[in-house]
Amino acid sequence: MKDNKLIAILRLQRSRAIGDVLAKKLIVATGGVENVFEEKPAILEKINGVGSYAIGHLFDKKNILQAENELNYIRKNDLKYTYFLDEDFPRHLHNCIDSPILLFKDGNISIENDSKIISIVGTRNMSSYGRHFCEELIKDLAPHNPIIVSGFAYGVDICAHKAAMKHNLQTIAVLAHGFEQIYPKVHKKYIHDVQKNGGFFTEFWSDEPPLRENFLRRNRIVAGISKATVIIESAEKGGSLVTADIANSYDKDIFALPGRATDVFSRGCNSLIKNNKATLLTSAQDIIKMLNWDVQNKQTKPVQKQLFVEFTETEQKIYDFLHQKGKQLLDIIALECNIPIVQLSSVLLQLELKGVLQPLPGKMFEII
Repeated sequence: MKDNKLIAILRLQRSRAIGDVLAKKLIVATGGVENVFEEKPAILEKINGVGSYAIGHLFDKKNILQAENELNYIRKNDLKYTYFLDEDFPRHLHNCIDSPILLFKDGNISIENDSKIISIVGTRNMSSYGRHFCEELIKDLAPHNPIIVSGFAYGVDICAHKAAMKHNLQTIAVLAHGFEQIYPKVHKKYIHDVQKNGGFFTEFWSDEPPLRENFLRRNRIVAGISKATVIIESAEKGGSLVTADIANSYDKDIFALPGRATDVFSRGCNSLIKNNKATLLTSAQDIIKMLNWDVQNKQTKPVQKQLFVEFTETEQKIYDFLHQKGKQLLDIIALECNIPIVQLSSVLLQLELKGVLQPLPGKMFEII
């Protein structure tokens, strides 16, 4: 990626008054991230959600200097990264409206085959019951070769990473800080093994510390990057329940390990199950069955597509894009296909009426 484009992405990411949703809206409205900073502020303010306060942060000169410093760090350390419109950006995360516009990565991450990514999270105060279940769960899932995602924290997180590596599975740790430090420090001894067996993702710049709010932001990546989230032990409140709520908002499958009513660190999981926010998890087979992994492993006869559907040039363009990329957000379709949203909505409706496309929750669409 050229420096000018990366600088623009970094400036947009650093603008604190502009979140990921608004950042993408600006990119779509202007036709590209570099165009955001070439457009007149008065024009940008007409975009829904953009006000003078956001504009002030967007064109803050401090952001330019900070972006240039971070670019120097990236080039000096040959730091790998992926933009949300790049081919290698995690597909499941890309489909989340508030996903980061830029992810930094380290290690040997390979998620081209992303149909079997699961996130495993839970309490830092893990019991022997939870530890044993986590280790056995991953051992029993290993024949299906899943990718195990977690947050590299104490307790369930590091247990999941270690169990994945023990069974030669790829594991991805999502960090709540930049790559210049590691938290917790005691987990430095696992860095090399994780890099060799997968790697690290973070949206945070090199110098950003592990602040409390960063962990909450990190959780949406853990939830969004995977097909399903597994909660292994949680108190009535905690980060893993936040991750479960986020995963539910993304319409992901949630699994929770039940425990005794008297166990403090089973109350969160029991509550998720009781309130139908998670599927009761007793073995690996529950995940395998729910996610159809057995079916995916069998040779199945291809489904015959409807023949002789006539498309307009614009319909064909959208159909080809969705056929190649899978389900996508309305704004991303508009940006990638270079079609105004007003026109796009009408074309999508025509494709739906022709029986080749279906709308999904959260303004997403996919080819049938």
